[in-house]
Amino acid sequence: MSDHPAPHPSSTTDAEASRSGVTRKLVAVLLGLTAVVTLMLCAFALPSVNGGPHKVPIGVSGPQAATRSLEKTLGGDEWDVTAYDSAEALASAVEDREITGGLALAPEGIDVYTATAGAPVATGALTALANSVAAEQQTKPTVHELAPFPVDDPRGAGFSSAALPLIFGGMIPAVLLTRLFPGHAGLRTRLAGAALFSLLAGAAVTAVLQWGTGSLAGDYGITALGLSLGMAALSLTFLGLEALAGMAGFGIGAAVMMLLGNPLSGLGTGPYWLPGGWAAVGQLLPPGASGSLLRANAFFDGTGAGTPALNLTAWVALGLALILIADRRGAKALRTGATSAKSVPTAA
Repeated sequence: MSDHPAPHPSSTTDAEASRSGVTRKLVAVLLGLTAVVTLMLCAFALPSVNGGPHKVPIGVSGPQAATRSLEKTLGGDEWDVTAYDSAEALASAVEDREITGGLALAPEGIDVYTATAGAPVATGALTALANSVAAEQQTKPTVHELAPFPVDDPRGAGFSSAALPLIFGGMIPAVLLTRLFPGHAGLRTRLAGAALFSLLAGAAVTAVLQWGTGSLAGDYGITALGLSLGMAALSLTFLGLEALAGMAGFGIGAAVMMLLGNPLSGLGTGPYWLPGGWAAVGQLLPPGASGSLLRANAFFDGTGAGTPALNLTAWVALGLALILIADRRGAKALRTGATSAKSVPTAA
């Protein structure tokens, strides 16, 4: 006869249920992580695989017959061709960012007008196109660079590397400020901290890119303020999502900015090298809008800065709205809890 009592049926059932719950949780975590890795691969790989000229705006000028022939040759999904009356008008359109570059046809040769800092990869494709057209005419193109990258960073490597610092510059302060100054009492401190950090980080990053690596040109103060606006748009949005939905909201925001905002920002290639729909999404998200604002301020004296600046301002307003909604909801819950506590009779 055994001295050990038989296990109670209910304890056996509880143990099995616990193991089943752990298994389900593990399966859910593994499937979720696999989905995240797959989405990350798609977000980074698909734009590269499908990258290429998509309705890149360029200009042509010269004899009418030659211009029309070139327009027909380039017509399609790759180039969006506009004819100009003269090479001077074409060059002015490039400087005003109406087009990314252009070809001025003349009997003695071809002049190519480029703005590498505006669309570096598209500029390379335009130059190759000019070489092909010039070869047919048995001549060589003359390239006029109207907006180059700085001499110290002619390929724009420093500029194109700014996307991740922008994103992390929004994520990290949001996490720290939320943990250090939580709740309604820390609301003003979180907002002040996010604003001050954005100003300081924008000034520091701009200083490194402009004077440390020589990757930026233009007015330092305006460029730094634009970069600060981009960081504020990200950090306030993250603060608002976390305040409204906790770490789940923060995680969703971080996934969107990392998996969509970063690869679709177009910092390294310019937006015209991405498929049309993806390029539009990328420019609407803060990383892409910040890159466009930085490009406009650093290389084009602010030309084209209006739209990305308004876009980022809208993200700042969204973040503030989410924070205030969450704060009011929390304050209401506290008042309700306090009222309920007062209504409970105390023991004699």
